[in-house]
Amino acid sequence: MEKYFDTVNHDKLIGLIYKEVKDIRVIGLIRKYLNAGVMEKGLTTVTTEGVPQGGNLSPLLSNIMLHELDIELERRGLRFCRYADDSNVYVKSRKSAERVMKSITKFIEEDLKLKVNKEKSKVDRPWKLKYLGYTFYTKKGEMGIRVHPMSIKKLKGKLKNLTGRSNAMSMEFRAMKLRQLMVGWVSYFKLADMRSSLKKLDEWLRRRIRLCYWKQWKKIKTKHDNLVKLGAMNWIAWEHANTRKGYWRISNSPILATTLTNKYLREEGFITLTERYLQVR
Repeated sequence: MEKYFDTVNHDKLIGLIYKEVKDIRVIGLIRKYLNAGVMEKGLTTVTTEGVPQGGNLSPLLSNIMLHELDIELERRGLRFCRYADDSNVYVKSRKSAERVMKSITKFIEEDLKLKVNKEKSKVDRPWKLKYLGYTFYTKKGEMGIRVHPMSIKKLKGKLKNLTGRSNAMSMEFRAMKLRQLMVGWVSYFKLADMRSSLKKLDEWLRRRIRLCYWKQWKKIKTKHDNLVKLGAMNWIAWEHANTRKGYWRISNSPILATTLTNKYLREEGFITLTERYLQVR
């Protein structure tokens, strides 16, 4: 839907509610809620359509409206999936899909008084579409669920921001922020098959964490002392502490892999995406 929460028709919505709720006092309160208006720079503007975004009642009111779409799709015998104003309808052929797209668009715009987003709505194969961050793929003759590449890309962007070498935060605080991000992200995408993708992400992330340690050590003596403390031989520690290699290159070197080991990082609070994924599966 295009600007769905801003375009809900009040009269249509109240009519649907009245089919089930006959108490005029409740209907009146809902009407007042819808017409409460919006304040901008001290001025209140009356709202004649739409529901307040972020309001406690708005998700319920929105589902009451779009429940009519669910009923219509079921009446036609179509397979579909809807979350809020985002819907996917599944049919067997492109010709059927184009026909359904046209007829359902007409129903939404004429019967529900809403507007379909023509740019985002399209007819395509399930594995080429992104739906709530997910997409599909074929496996052993059936369909599997995986995380869409764009969702992986967004996650990498957030991880990169938290592990940026110029991001001045303690490693303890960094570990906490990474855990918070991972727990939320994996819990959302736990339905997807993504073990191989997470393994690659974990390898990349551990390299970035080692980069952060190397950057925070700064001085040559500090680097040497920390490497020795973590088990490196004295002469090897001096050799790498004096290296002119860039941060990203040294982060993938054997010296950091054998000192800042996976076990050490885990003990310092840096969990992996794979570990969290296996916990919730």
